[in-house]
Amino acid sequence: MGANVLKEVCDNLELNNENTAEEIINREYPFQTIKYLNRSYTKSKMLEMFLRDGFIDRYSGNKLIFPPVLRLLSDKFPESFPFHKNWKMSESHIAYWELMPTIDHIKPIAQGGTNDDNNLICTSMIRNSAKANFTLEQLGWEIHPQGDLNEWDGLIHWFLNYVEKHGDFLQIKYINEWHAVAKKKIK
Repeated sequence: MGANVLKEVCDNLELNNENTAEEIINREYPFQTIKYLNRSYTKSKMLEMFLRDGFIDRYSGNKLIFPPVLRLLSDKFPESFPFHKNWKMSESHIAYWELMPTIDHIKPIAQGGTNDDNNLICTSMIRNSAKANFTLEQLGWEIHPQGDLNEWDGLIHWFLNYVEKHGDFLQIKYINEWHAVAKKKIK
């Protein structure tokens, strides 16, 4: 649709019909101002969404891992499972991109989406990055069903048990923060 509209605009410009060309843009392909919405979430909110979606990448159907599990593995095996604080792909294990859950807006903020829970979805870092500001329709993607926490829990229970036995990991701020949130959410 957009290409045909712009062709019509260009055709009118060719005929020196600038007013008509602008009218076509405003009528057929208008610019829409989007109000900026905050896109940062508390760990509590993120975990709520991860649990709701069952640690499943809702765009691919793949299993995802509770974030501090990845960091714990990086601390335990820094050479084999490296982590870079700025997500530098060449210096972080690919698991951070493939298995780290993030929150995405189904309808992108840039296209008028909201921060309502029904517009938020759990996905991997790599899918979130690939989706960017596109809609599912633009990408030809579908939403997969939520996961069942009885079948896959993203290793959150393993994490809580392991950290209870190996309390030294709580010295790592990132792990400690996630641990505190998980203990409140998982009874």
